[in-house]
Amino acid sequence: MRTDVQHLRDFYRSPLGQTVRRRLALCVRERWRDVRGLRLAGVGYPVPVLRPFLEEAERVAALMPATQGVVRWPRSIPNIATQVEEVDWPLPDAMIDRLVLLHALETAEEVRPFLRECWRVLAPGGRLLAIVPNRSGLWALRDTLPFGHGRPFTGQQLRRLLSDNMFEPLETERALHLAPFHGRTLSRLAAPLEPLTARWFRRFGGVVIVEAEKSTAGAVPVRSRARRYLPELGLRPQPARPMVQQRQAGDGASVQPRERCFDSQLT
Repeated sequence: MRTDVQHLRDFYRSPLGQTVRRRLALCVRERWRDVRGLRLAGVGYPVPVLRPFLEEAERVAALMPATQGVVRWPRSIPNIATQVEEVDWPLPDAMIDRLVLLHALETAEEVRPFLRECWRVLAPGGRLLAIVPNRSGLWALRDTLPFGHGRPFTGQQLRRLLSDNMFEPLETERALHLAPFHGRTLSRLAAPLEPLTARWFRRFGGVVIVEAEKSTAGAVPVRSRARRYLPELGLRPQPARPMVQQRQAGDGASVQPRERCFDSQLT
């Protein structure tokens, strides 16, 4: 069962949530340092980690599942958040270069179709970053926190799951090694203590983070579904050019150049 979007928003506005936001945003930034000219999207409630990329990436979109709810985001610029179905997103094939999952994979009702949809929208060589609760951490034991909902994973379980769904796992790390207690004192100590606790209690971090690359080995074409794209997000396929007939010398046969569009790729 997914956490309500209002609860997620309220959590990340709290002192503990602000600490989590800064730490997760730093983890994502360390992996994706240069996103100029790239298209980024986040699924679930990716607001805490997408904000640093708003002024750098070519395009940013936040996809929030209908069973969770959606909030307008951000407030400083036109809205780039939209409500989507869990396994049918209004995005063309191979559109996204970087995709982050936060409060998404662990609460997905159908994990395999959900990851298939992630694979579909990623461009060849695109990267996925999955952030999920750690089965060995304390954060997964607190059901009053967003990380206490859904299915927690170990690092090995998450890597195997991604590998079984046509992703190649690259690197694994853990974050949020401090105890999940509310309070401003803890928030002030989180930044200096996090590196120390990460060194001493590495496997007990609150979340597991795995970066994986889209793999095309063994891909099987399937019939494309009709999709409703969202022009307000700027994420839609380019219209195909008019067919041009060229006559071959001597036999009068016509040749039609092949056009490439997103709906003709693998889904």
